[in-house]
Parts: sequence; C-alpha cells; structure tokens
Amino acid sequence: MNWNEIAAGPYQPTFESLRQFECPEWFRDAKFGIWSHWGAQSVPMYGDWYARNIYIEGSEQYRYHIRHYGHPSKFGYKDLVQLWKAEAFDPDALMDLYTAAGAKYFVAQAMHHDNFFNYDSSIHRWNSVNMGPKKDIVALWKDAAARRGLPFGLTEHLGATFSWFHWNKGSDKEGPYAGIPYDGNDPANEDLYLPNKEHHQGRIQADSIAPWYTSNPWWHRHWFSVMKEIIDKYQPDLLYSDGGLPFTPGYWEKPELSLDDPAYEAGLRAVAHLYNTSAAIHGGVNRAVYNQKDRRKEIYTIGVLDIERSQEPDIKPEPWQTDTCVGDWFYNVRSVYKKPGHVIEILVDIVSKNGNLLLNIPQKPDGTIDDECTHILREMAEWIRVCGEGIFGTRPFRVSGEGPSQVVIDHFTENKVEWTAADYRFTQKGNILYAFQMRWPEDRLAVIRTLTPADKVKSVRLLGVGDVPFEQPYGALVVSLPEHRPTNHAHCLAIELG
Repeated sequence: MNWNEIAAGPYQPTFESLRQFECPEWFRDAKFGIWSHWGAQSVPMYGDWYARNIYIEGSEQYRYHIRHYGHPSKFGYKDLVQLWKAEAFDPDALMDLYTAAGAKYFVAQAMHHDNFFNYDSSIHRWNSVNMGPKKDIVALWKDAAARRGLPFGLTEHLGATFSWFHWNKGSDKEGPYAGIPYDGNDPANEDLYLPNKEHHQGRIQADSIAPWYTSNPWWHRHWFSVMKEIIDKYQPDLLYSDGGLPFTPGYWEKPELSLDDPAYEAGLRAVAHLYNTSAAIHGGVNRAVYNQKDRRKEIYTIGVLDIERSQEPDIKPEPWQTDTCVGDWFYNVRSVYKKPGHVIEILVDIVSKNGNLLLNIPQKPDGTIDDECTHILREMAEWIRVCGEGIFGTRPFRVSGEGPSQVVIDHFTENKVEWTAADYRFTQKGNILYAFQMRWPEDRLAVIRTLTPADKVKSVRLLGVGDVPFEQPYGALVVSLPEHRPTNHAHCLAIELG
C-alpha cells in the first residue's frame, strides 16, 4: 500500500500536526449521542463477544451455541452471519425515538471484532450487502441521521480483530469433538477468520486479551485501507476506535511512551485522512472528531478521549466522551438494564465535567428494540423536554458540583450512586448557572453553598415550572421549591447571575 494515499489538507500524519486539533463546537454543544452497536453477533441474542467465545471450549456462549446451532467445527460464525436478516429494521422510526430522547448525534457500528462489515465494502466480501441482511446498514443509518440534521459517526473495532479472533483456530480438548478443528481452520474462509494462528499458539487463558493489537504489519496496512474506505464512502463526523490509537504497542500493558514507534503510523494516517476529508468538505475547517481510549495526554489530544463504561472524577479541561450501554453491548436476553433515572444521572454528571455521553441502545437481530429500551427512551424524552436547557450547549461551571456523594471512578464500573438532596451538578450557559439537584428534598428547599457573596443572583427558575422564590444569605443560595416536582428525575434550577 502507498502510505501517502491520504487526503491533502492541513493535517499531516504526525502527533505534532494532529495536536492542532480543536474540538468542533457541534460536539461540545451536543452532549448526548446514541449508538447502534449492532451486527451479526446479535443473532443469538446472547450477548457480547459471541463470535469469539463460541470457540472457547466450556464458555457459556460455547455451550449455548452447541445446543442451539451445533458444534463450531460444523456450524461456526461463518454460518451464523447468514442468519442475520434485519428484516424489521426501520432506521427512520428509531431515529425519531432517539432524537426525541435528546440525541444530538448518532453513531453506527461499521464493523465489530468479528470481521463482518455492516456496509457495502469493495475490500471485504464478508459484509451485510453480500450476505445476511443484503443491506448497507451504515448507509441507511447515515441517511436517517442526515434527514434529521444529526452529525453521523462510525465505530471501528477492526484494529483488535486479528488477535481477538484467534480462538477459531483451536479445537476441543475433550469430549466427542476432541481434536477436531473448529471451522476457523478451513483455508476457504480465511478472509473471515484471518491468518492469525500465531496468536493462538500456546494460548490457554480464555480471559486474556493481550495483545489487544497485533504487531503484524500486513494487518496494519489492511486496517488502514478499510479505514480509508469508510471515511471516503461515508465522510463521518466522528470515528471511534475500540482501543488506543492503532496500533499502540502494548495498549493494555501501559508501556513507556515512544511517539516515534512505527506502530502508530497506520493510526496517524487514518486520523489525518479523516480530518483532511472533513476540512475539504467544510471550507478548510475540520468538523470531524476522532475517539480512542489511550489516556496518555500526548496521544488523546489528537482527538477526543473516550472512556468506556466509566466517568471522570472532576472537570476535564478538554472535552471527552463516555461510551456505555443500557445493558450488554450486543442484544442479550439475560441483560438487566439500567433504569432511566440512572442513565439521566450519568448524563448529568458527565456533562457537568465537560463530557459527552454516547449511549448504546441494543437492537434485536431483526433491527427492532425491545419495550424496555423504548420505555427508557421515552422517560428520557420527558426529562429532556423539561431539563434539556441545562444540558445542550452548556459549558462547565467553575466546579462540577457540590455534595457528599461521589461517582466511583473505575474502568467498566458504573455503580448507581446513592445521591442525596445535598448533591448538585452544575453547568453554565452565559450568565445562567444550571444546578441539577440530584434528589428532591423532603423540606422542598434547595441549598447551594458553592456561590460566594460576589455571585449576585438576579432570578431563579425551576425548569418546567417557572420562577421560584429564593434568598441569598451570606452568599449561599436557598431556593423554595413548589409542592409538585416537574420531573421524576434530577430537576434543574436556572440561576441568573448578575
């Protein structure tokens, strides 16, 4: 591959050049996006990483697969993808639900680690136009988003596929199929299952995901060609990599940082191509955002840091994003979903700290969402109708909030916080301070101690109600709330500062 095949423009494929990135205002204003983490792995309705785990002898998904489809030496993932039909997929109906719930951008999955593409690829035959649904899922999502004026993003999980998918090269160690190779060993389907046997040899720990990224240079070049294809075909406003910047050496092991490592070359070129493509469309100004998960500032400042299923402890100077789901990433009949109030509280906390929330709503294989997801979205829509003013287009206040309760900050930890009426989260727009009181007070008083005597309050509105009486003794703000609350979840005071 000719590595010079990137769009001309203001960005070069170097860290120095890409750190000129400035987060576009659309992303800073949006605060809330919805994500379709959907693909052929939704067919069994049995959760995430299904394409990998059916090849791990004894795993729960391995046992489920054998009982429902057969042994993976006979009926493997290549056969499962043919069962994905997306026959009831209605992107416009779903997009109406999502925008009503407050989504200001929409993100679709281009491909997961399973190496099955959700778009019309000229590079890879295992895609949703050639097989399964016989539809360009990405194009259908993009068109529906465009009709509603939403920025459109794509997620790619391909970087880790070469090492993630190696379990299909194995065989059972015991039982009636002991020693019989799984179908991933068949050369006829190597373009799906990949020539990655070196990653499987000597591997005995099914829970090990290291290395996340392969050092195989052929894969780096292939990944770049696919990224270039999706950028050229769909001109995404956002591109998300599921991992650090490809191909970050030892991403999970947190090695010593060397920005000169040639392993970064493919990733840097993809990001430069994304930004230059956007700049060519928008009069020389880049409007695209690149998300990745390496928390080292030298790396994440080429775009917007993404944090999976966790949050930040306080205001971060740069915009950032949390990606999470109401349940499991792929549809799972066993999932216990977050309650609407929990999702709203996560959103409020994130926005108060200069972040965005990207929320996955899992779809069934036919393309629909279940009643519980619909309920969550409708509850959010009701809350957004009342409190959206304090979310969209805001910026952080000088502190993110006050009160005794704190979010537990730990990767993949999203424990529900036991908020109290003394807990607040703040945002700001102009001279309006928005104070979200996380619980309704029994005494119907909102007491905010963050304000100083210099913060003169001119008026206070309870969103969804109107003006409410207040006092400001010794700088603290005491607001009297009405008998009836305007929302069942965190309510919001709009405080005009003079």
